[in-house]
Amino acid sequence: MSMYKCVLCILLFTTLVIAQPKSGTLKIKPYTFETNNKKEKVDAEFGTLLVPENRSDPESNLIELAFVRFKSTAKNPGPPIVYLAGGPGGSGIGTARGSRFPLFMALREIADVIAFDQRGTGFSKPNITCLDRLALPLDVAPTREAAIKELRENAKDCAFYWHNIQRVDLSGYNTNESADDLEDLRRALGVEQISLWSISYGTHLAFATMRRHPQSIHRAILAGTEGPDHTYKLPGNIQKHLEDLAALIKADSQIGKEIPDFLGLMKSVFDRLEAQPQTVEITDPQTKLKVKVIVNKFVIQYIVANNIGTTETADFPALFYRASKGDFTNLAEFWLSQSRSGIGSAMSYMMDCASGQTAARRDLIEREAKDTLLGDLFNFPFPDVCTAWNAPDLGDSFRAPVRSDIPVLFISGTLDARTPISNAEEYRKGFSNSTHIIIENAVHSDPLFLSSPKIKEGMMEFLRGQPVTTTKIAAPPMKFVL
Repeated sequence: MSMYKCVLCILLFTTLVIAQPKSGTLKIKPYTFETNNKKEKVDAEFGTLLVPENRSDPESNLIELAFVRFKSTAKNPGPPIVYLAGGPGGSGIGTARGSRFPLFMALREIADVIAFDQRGTGFSKPNITCLDRLALPLDVAPTREAAIKELRENAKDCAFYWHNIQRVDLSGYNTNESADDLEDLRRALGVEQISLWSISYGTHLAFATMRRHPQSIHRAILAGTEGPDHTYKLPGNIQKHLEDLAALIKADSQIGKEIPDFLGLMKSVFDRLEAQPQTVEITDPQTKLKVKVIVNKFVIQYIVANNIGTTETADFPALFYRASKGDFTNLAEFWLSQSRSGIGSAMSYMMDCASGQTAARRDLIEREAKDTLLGDLFNFPFPDVCTAWNAPDLGDSFRAPVRSDIPVLFISGTLDARTPISNAEEYRKGFSNSTHIIIENAVHSDPLFLSSPKIKEGMMEFLRGQPVTTTKIAAPPMKFVL
């Protein structure tokens, strides 16, 4: 080989070495951020950060985390505020484009606000959404067992695609790795601390981050608390929510006389559909053709379990009242849509399966499920579907209580069945410097932030290090569908 060829080889080799991406590589560029309704535009920054997919593997792939940073309007900004979306599987960037955009903008008065896409979600790469869709038969009475079987088959296909074809190390998609992502983000940004602003599963991630990197967290807001051992929900909490809901319906001046006993109405509809499933003819919105759909007790229990504790709860009285009169159209329409829906994100399944539950939690769920209207259907399809994902369990040390002096603001709604007040109170015991805002009438998601302007005021006070002046807030009462 000539000297010139040797020199060329050396130059090529050097170029390849230099071009190799490295963990911790941060890129930030100007970005025009636009809301979903196209009505708001704001100058921001779009950032990406390379981190290991699985830190326990020295040969791990690098993945790209994405975020949008809204620069602070303060003269002396505090530590950056990082938003952690729920789900798991939600996008922080996507959240900022929606109804909470004004809140993102308001918090800039205190510090930079970062809408963060957790690993596997949103603009982060890879985004490990499953391409698979359900194909449940409409002419057979649906059962939990049949739905689980179908979900497992789809899950196996999705896991195979991402692991064997796309070479994604799915075992790296757990909450501990995500917590370490936040520490890597803090280091890359060159700041001593960050504050966490979280909701639902985002609070689950916040707990892990405070446990693993306590010195890096300035303050934390936890709205709709999902503690380390709260991945699987307690049937007793769901039953209590139904009882509270029944009391509100009875007291409602417009529908209370028609539905004086909502729990009794629910049970009568359940019993009717268990004894005799109903075949309903509806129009398929895709084909515009008539189709026959069988609905039964499992279908209506599934609908309630999927929507309880959200704004959709307001539809429950009308749904059951119509069903009691023999009108099952809404049930059939929902089940038709659900029977063909996508199965979601591999990230979501891996996170929840890895977080798991303690034996004590599992036993409590089994005991409580026997005496409740919905049993443990609220947790469907977990833990049954986890066998298809082979997610390594994070263990009871992950699920243990967290003890910390980090200042934490808990936010809960009295009608939030998904993350009830008791969740926050249980884990608040470990935080010596905490405040709890309780919002009367608030359900899960947006109402925990947007149902009253006093919530934002409390958040701002907390992030400034001031006492929170109002901890009991009354949101507008639920308006039931007539």
